[in-house]
Amino acid sequence: MSRPAHRPSQRAVILDAVLTHLRREGAPTVSLETAARAARVSKAGLMYHFATKEALVRALVDRVVDGHERQLGALLDGDLEHAPARARLTAYLTWALTTEHDTVELIMLGDPKLWEQMTDRWSERLSPWLDVPADTPQPERSRLQAVRLIADGSWFADASGFLPVPADDRRALLGSALRLLDGDPA
Repeated sequence: MSRPAHRPSQRAVILDAVLTHLRREGAPTVSLETAARAARVSKAGLMYHFATKEALVRALVDRVVDGHERQLGALLDGDLEHAPARARLTAYLTWALTTEHDTVELIMLGDPKLWEQMTDRWSERLSPWLDVPADTPQPERSRLQAVRLIADGSWFADASGFLPVPADDRRALLGSALRLLDGDPA
């Protein structure tokens, strides 16, 4: 007897439909009503999986960050738990400058009432990648933080569409940031 094909959970299907809808709309805002329409379920059906807008947005944030972590993990040599800060930030920098980003990545900023909870969640999920240990010597700490801010700025410019780094400049910017990590200011 053959096993039935694996079907994704209804929860995952809903989240993917909502993210697709948000990408089409070009804005990271969502309501329970628009999410239900995007997922082609009733509002009650949506609320079975996500009882509140906060629960829905939190799940969307996690879905977006899950995708980012898969991409970041592919750029990291080894596992995250044992990776030094330089390796983690190099993966983040490379990801930020070589990946296409869109407004759906700003979902944590989409609702002013949920802004604090969602930015806290975003920070919680990404801090293992971005944390620079307090005992890192100051010159290296400064270089790591500068590279992180270069990556953050490029990511945010792309995701928001506000003056993104031109494609022709990305490779040069990546090279400059990697040299900065090595202690070469050029």
